[in-house]
Amino acid sequence: MSRKLATRVPFRSLWRLLMGIAFVMGVSQPVFARGSGLAVDVELVFAVDISYSMDRVEQQMQREGYVQALLSPEFHAALKANAYGKIAIAYMQWASNTDQDVLLDWTVIDSPESAVEAAEKLRHAPYRRAQRTSISGAIDAAAKLFDNNGFNGTRQVLDVSGDGPNNNGRIVTQARDDALAQGITINGLPLVGIREWIGPADIKELDIYYEDCVIGGPESFMIPIKDTTSFVEATRNKLIREIASLPQVPSFGLPILKAQAKQPRISCTIGESLWRGRWGN
Repeated sequence: MSRKLATRVPFRSLWRLLMGIAFVMGVSQPVFARGSGLAVDVELVFAVDISYSMDRVEQQMQREGYVQALLSPEFHAALKANAYGKIAIAYMQWASNTDQDVLLDWTVIDSPESAVEAAEKLRHAPYRRAQRTSISGAIDAAAKLFDNNGFNGTRQVLDVSGDGPNNNGRIVTQARDDALAQGITINGLPLVGIREWIGPADIKELDIYYEDCVIGGPESFMIPIKDTTSFVEATRNKLIREIASLPQVPSFGLPILKAQAKQPRISCTIGESLWRGRWGN
């Protein structure tokens, strides 16, 4: 356990206790501030897959899910109910181990107006696709975004969405464990069975893979997306759960799965194996 994680965990427990008291008493202002940097309730990175397996329909659906989540009244209500009433978000695209770019740099969301502004920037940003799928590279790149970002959140959360297993870069569990040691919680939004066909680098059990190999940290969870109609609802639900101070958050009828701490039910190197088999290695 790193020094940073050791100092964050007890504070997190104390913070939730104080937030519960503040909620009951109707207190909307921060109970106290800590450290340097702008105090926010959550520092949140959206890391979205743009590999070639993500066609234009999936990319648009993925992007629009985050846009609609930021615009939703439920999100605005959850934001207002928190201690500081503000979060900091960044939106990063990823493909191979060396291919990540930030579409939306760190932005404070503290009102419906600021949420609309951020959503419009995302909505009008250009699309692109790239080679390979490196969830580990995405985790490593996103973890660096939290360093010296000018914010002081009570939690740091990485939100990973994609439609395939890691097949490039270092082993995904290595990146996950390093991020967890920094005090980062990783949540997931795997796209499972959106397409009618399964490619040579795809797996049907992507939800299990995300549960056992990708997500982790205190209160981590993932919501599998199995049809196009539920993507916006799932993204909205996940965002609300990620920023909420209190654990009682509606599920909107969607499955919410926790990280598995025991022996993985699926090989966490299955993506690498499929890639090697694809080229006869």
